[in-house]
Amino acid sequence: MASDTSAGICQDVAVVILNWNGRAFLQKFLPSVLAYSDGAQVIVADNASTDDSVAFLDREFPQVQLVQNGNNLGFCEGYNQALATVQATSLGRFRYYVLLNSDVEVTAGWLRPQRELLERNPRIAACQPKICQYEENPKRRQAFEYAGAGGGYLDRLGYPFCRGRLFDTLEPDAHQYDDARPVAWATGACMLVRARVWHELGGLEPAFFAHMEEIDLCWRLWNAGFEVWYYGGAMVYHVGGGTLHKSNPRKTYLNFRNGLALVFMNTPAGELASVLPTRVILDWVAAARLLMQGSLADFQAIVRAHWHFFLKLAYWRKRRRTHPPRLRTAQRPGVYQGSLVWAYFGQGKHRFTDLPQRQLT
Repeated sequence: MASDTSAGICQDVAVVILNWNGRAFLQKFLPSVLAYSDGAQVIVADNASTDDSVAFLDREFPQVQLVQNGNNLGFCEGYNQALATVQATSLGRFRYYVLLNSDVEVTAGWLRPQRELLERNPRIAACQPKICQYEENPKRRQAFEYAGAGGGYLDRLGYPFCRGRLFDTLEPDAHQYDDARPVAWATGACMLVRARVWHELGGLEPAFFAHMEEIDLCWRLWNAGFEVWYYGGAMVYHVGGGTLHKSNPRKTYLNFRNGLALVFMNTPAGELASVLPTRVILDWVAAARLLMQGSLADFQAIVRAHWHFFLKLAYWRKRRRTHPPRLRTAQRPGVYQGSLVWAYFGQGKHRFTDLPQRQLT
């Protein structure tokens, strides 16, 4: 689909890029966002960068609106504060927001069909496109990207995965996931969301800081009676790990702490008594495995993650009461009713299509 910027079909959309010391990414990827966003307002929310990002934007991209957070608030609160500012200063003219990572290259037709999908179905509150790995050589862009791939899923224990990505195994994109369908979660690397619903649900969980935050938001959307979709007819390319590489123990800490909080806040009462202890046990199995592999820093990160989760249990209980779980596992689309850990490590199922399709909702 060709770009139609002059028509301004997406003038009610704010494409918001959260930036922290990402001047190189802005220089590389902002031109594609400006070229292919069909009249949407492009906004960069700067998280108190210490590089020359702000001066660079003022000089090279004066058409981009700049929102400046006073501190590095992380991904979650950085977006919460930025979108509150956008809402207050735009007089409500934006009906949709796009959360877009600074290390994403968009393509022609990436935004308009997603917006049209939400226009046709008012129950859909969030959507993501197909996400593949960015490579400098376009001919090498053949694999799905870790964060989102062909749409986000969860297993019955709350472990996230994607069509096109199970744990660290990435499939090549052979157009096998070019459809549109409901999913458990849409990636925060490129998520279109209704502005009204975003503010009604309070945006992202601030205590997460980063990682798992979009899964929590989407789980809350389902519990609130909305839907989350994947639209495979639109494509973006994601570098990934631009701020925090997956090998960084800080990322291990956030993933394991937030993973427990995600399950605790969103799993219905009838299932939580079995799901949470099982998650704790499997996390310790993962920690032992990392220790035996010589990854002492990651082992220590998991220990800290569990310690800090339980120290903050009163807070997680309060958040659970704020957005009470409503849907059982079998009632939510995008859920694998088995254990992904067992399927992947115990049965050698490394592709989405290897999973028993009868166990997928």
